[in-house]
Amino acid sequence: MSHRKSGVLLHPTSLHSPFMIGDIGVSAMAFVDWLARAKVGAWQLLPLSPPDEGGSPYSSRSAFACDPLLICLQSLSDQGLLSESELSELSLEAAELPQGQSYRDAAQARHGLLLQRAVERWLARGAQAQAELQSFRERAEWLGDAALFEVIGALQGGAPWWRWPAGLRDRAPRSLKQVKARRSDELERYEVIQLLFDQQWRALKARCAERGVELIGDMPIYVDHNSADVWAHPQLFALIEDKASHRGEARFIAGVPPDAFSEVGQRWGNPLYRWDRMKASGYSWWIARLSRALELTDRVRIDHFRALSAYWEIPASSVDARQGRWVEGPGLEFFDALRAALGDELPLIAEDLGLIDEPVRALLEATGLPGMKVLQFAFGDGPDNLYLPHRHVERSVVYTGTHDNNTTRGWWEGLDDGLRHHVSSYLKHIERDGPTWGLVRAALASVASLAIIPAQDLLNLDQGARMNSPGIAEGNWRWRLRPDELSEALASSFCEMNQLYGRAST
Repeated sequence: MSHRKSGVLLHPTSLHSPFMIGDIGVSAMAFVDWLARAKVGAWQLLPLSPPDEGGSPYSSRSAFACDPLLICLQSLSDQGLLSESELSELSLEAAELPQGQSYRDAAQARHGLLLQRAVERWLARGAQAQAELQSFRERAEWLGDAALFEVIGALQGGAPWWRWPAGLRDRAPRSLKQVKARRSDELERYEVIQLLFDQQWRALKARCAERGVELIGDMPIYVDHNSADVWAHPQLFALIEDKASHRGEARFIAGVPPDAFSEVGQRWGNPLYRWDRMKASGYSWWIARLSRALELTDRVRIDHFRALSAYWEIPASSVDARQGRWVEGPGLEFFDALRAALGDELPLIAEDLGLIDEPVRALLEATGLPGMKVLQFAFGDGPDNLYLPHRHVERSVVYTGTHDNNTTRGWWEGLDDGLRHHVSSYLKHIERDGPTWGLVRAALASVASLAIIPAQDLLNLDQGARMNSPGIAEGNWRWRLRPDELSEALASSFCEMNQLYGRAST
């Protein structure tokens, strides 16, 4: 990391559009143009995979597929796949909803219906459509398993794959062949939806390249137990194998140990990897996963990097995380395998937050990857806190806060008077700029090569605009821009600050 740049953290669902949820089409293109005018060189996203029922993109039924609701309906209309009257009806419904949030549940039904119509019209184009689909299948080796998983899951009433009939659970060739023969239409429709996403995403990525905007993706370290990934590759995960009636159930799961925030730790429930088998296969699944991520984005943030040094192993039968233990992770040889496959300069960012010990720091140093510095974590622990700006290093990424933090304004409003005084003493310009822009300015002034600012902080929004509150199940992942909230005046102001601190994109 040499050239200094700034970036904005904003998931596509948070973009404003005429419909019920942000997407990767017209509004995303406009956002990229806004970033270019503000001389911003990076756009950081949350995972693009289909989210869980609560809307979390960090919990998905596929680590390779992408969220169909991000497909832009207006772009489909421009292709002749939807009519203007169909869109106007939906936009009228959306206009009646309160602004400032997305409506995934409603979009699932209304957008989903229009998306299916678009797929049918696309398939009606005949030989040319089939040729495009076949080409996509050949490029996307993951597509067949992802489609099968979704179709079988629907046939089984949403039951997790380890509760399916044995032939389907264990991927018996005869059972899968029957599904492919009997459900070919459903499988094909799933594949077309992923192709339509791919086409729109490629157009968006090309616009980013034209405007000098780097796309930064996000990759959860673990995958969901009930996912196409674990179903298709059960041998790579810590599952029960020797008891037929329990085959596929988790043996060990992920989490973190008890700490100052939780007396019982955190029991995440994701199945742990069989790193011995990953190694024996040359880490081929991980190489495929990262290759897919780097098709979509230019760089990838790996969540919970510390698990690659050592991870907390919890017996699946445990009710909480207290019965876990630390187990050594794959370490540097994992990154050596990635370099051999993907090139010496791995375009990765390590999320090195949380319980970080010396072995984790040593692994980060050995990999040469940039870590993260979060300014909301910098104050209150004395002058040796590594997140304080005077402790930053060039090979790092500085954030005012992340998607899991409160907005900076909300954070400031929740501080006690003593901590506010400490922050103000350290960042004297807060008295002039206010707390939010005080932290933004501190991030831009840092020696860290990359400074990422959540869009909510650029807009100085309060805690009502928070994207996610960890540990709280309801009300997350909904915040959304209002019309024209990212104004030209804001682009001009941010451009001036990027120029002032040597972060202006070229």
